[in-house]
Amino acid sequence: SAQVETEARNYFKDKVYTTIIPRNVRLSEAPSHGLPVLIYDKNCPGSRSYYNFTDEFISQDKFLESAA
Repeated sequence: SAQVETEARNYFKDKVYTTIIPRNVRLSEAPSHGLPVLIYDKNCPGSRSYYNFTDEFISQDKFLESAA
């Protein structure tokens, strides 16, 4: 998976977000409980990564919006 990440970052450059969502047991358990992981376990590493991604996404969106 590290090699795929490297290749994707090399090919797509700045189109790839910096936040990485790690594999996490709680992420895989949440669907079997019928819940999104952010409700199932908001403090697990996977959930924290999704929060970080959301912040990164919104920040980039605001940057692009101000550049337009």
